[in-house]
Amino acid sequence: MLKTQVKTFSELTLQELYGILQLRSEVFVVEQDCVYQDVDGKDEKALHVLGIKNNQIIAYTRLFKRGDYFEYASIGRVVVSKKERAFKYGYDMMKVSVEAIETHFKEKKIKISAQAYLKTFYRNCGFTEVGEEYLEDGIPHIAMIRE
Repeated sequence: MLKTQVKTFSELTLQELYGILQLRSEVFVVEQDCVYQDVDGKDEKALHVLGIKNNQIIAYTRLFKRGDYFEYASIGRVVVSKKERAFKYGYDMMKVSVEAIETHFKEKKIKISAQAYLKTFYRNCGFTEVGEEYLEDGIPHIAMIRE
C-alpha cells in the first residue's frame, strides 16, 4: 500500500530529502545512464509529493505553480523505484499531484516535459502532446498539457 504526503521544501526532514535525492539519482542518473545536474536549485520553490511504502520513499514528484517553471503549473521529476513499477504507483502519484496542484495552487492547466517513451502513460493521466519531440539531457521528450 502506497502512502502519499505533500510537503514544501522546508517541511521535508533531512532523511526525506536524502531519500528523494537518492531515488532521483538511482533512476534518472544511474538507471537511465544520463549525466545531468539533478540538484538544480528549483527544489526550494517546489511542492514535493512523496510516495512511501515500508517507510521508504519509492515514488516522487515535484510540483511548481504557474510561472515558476513553465507558463502553467507543472509536474516534474516523476519517478517510481524500478522494483516497485509493477504496482502502477505512477498513476497514484500523478492523481495526487494533479489534486495537489488544484488544491494548493488553484490551477487546472498543467504542463509537463515528458520523456517521449512515456507518452501513453501521461495520456492515460489526461495529458495531450503539444508540439514536436525535443532532446532534454540527451533523452527524447515532448511537452504535454492537461486542461
